[in-house]
Amino acid sequence: MVRRRVLMALALVAALGLVAGACGGDDSGSSSSTAGGSGSSTGKSTTQEQITATLASSGATFPKAFYEEAIAAFKKVQSGITQAYGAGGSGKGRQDLADQLVDWAGSDAPIPDADLAKFKGGPVLYFPTVSAPITVSYNLSAVDQLQLSADTIAKIFQRQITVWNDPAIAADNPGAKLPATNITVAHRSDGSGTTQNFTGFLVAAAPTTWTLKTGSTVEWPADTQAGNGNAGVASIVKGKNGAIGYVDLSDAKATGLSFAAVKNQAGKYVEPTTEGTGAALATATIQPNLLYNPLWAPGAESYPISAPTWILVYKNQTDKTKGAALKAWLGYVLGDGQDMANELDFANLPDNLRNPAIAQIDQIVVPA
Repeated sequence: MVRRRVLMALALVAALGLVAGACGGDDSGSSSSTAGGSGSSTGKSTTQEQITATLASSGATFPKAFYEEAIAAFKKVQSGITQAYGAGGSGKGRQDLADQLVDWAGSDAPIPDADLAKFKGGPVLYFPTVSAPITVSYNLSAVDQLQLSADTIAKIFQRQITVWNDPAIAADNPGAKLPATNITVAHRSDGSGTTQNFTGFLVAAAPTTWTLKTGSTVEWPADTQAGNGNAGVASIVKGKNGAIGYVDLSDAKATGLSFAAVKNQAGKYVEPTTEGTGAALATATIQPNLLYNPLWAPGAESYPISAPTWILVYKNQTDKTKGAALKAWLGYVLGDGQDMANELDFANLPDNLRNPAIAQIDQIVVPA
């Protein structure tokens, strides 16, 4: 389990610390950027130099389960660093960072170009952390398996399809017994990277059908229902027979929801799994600023609604201790923290994405 793995990692780190102390003289304080974090190309912990600081953070609900577990594990490595993740949506996280209310923000989508000037602390760095499937979760009595194509999903969420035995759904599910139950559509009420990625998938995969465009918020039809956060959407789906919504895999599993296999670019219906997300990540083009897009990825094994997420930080830090703590936290998330991703229903980063992210930690400027 995650806890046992963390304890084993701590024991190894402690042993390495003793060896370093015996061989390295008084040089243990020479690099705060690797404290409890990454000091090698593998991203594994290399020192236990202790830091005392409090870090504030907020943002996407999509990676909430991973960040909360990673924060708890990191606390065992860096007992003096205190932080709590306030998951209020990607939009809130970006706004809080812009207003310098937090030290780091979680976001499943880049900062819109129109908002860049609002970030008072200067240039922002993107650190990819994990990725995961966005499920198309549903609640439909007596239907245990469901397949949906992008065009059918688009029509459902635009309310062009309003009953479960619609011919388009039946065409995706030959031989299935579909009831004449009314469909209830659930979506996010808050500014959401999950919404942006879900609608971004529909723009790419159903360009002639989907008309609501893409963004952290969209103009949903009036007869749909809104929930706050991924958990809020999951709750609506769970509580209403005939409901459907888009929910990250971790929250969908935690709520006990059923979710559809989604037709990918290769024409194959694929279940939302971390393996399918890993296959999508393997095809993604990585930009110099570490943005990438795994949606509607090619490949027979790729899950087509695989979503990224990042930690956003200011390149130029204003507080020496907080800056050191932030670099240590990023090193941990990109190092030992990656080991817990799969057990929490997230895909860890491939080396071609993780290694540049580890190297980018050195770009964070901490005052002397």
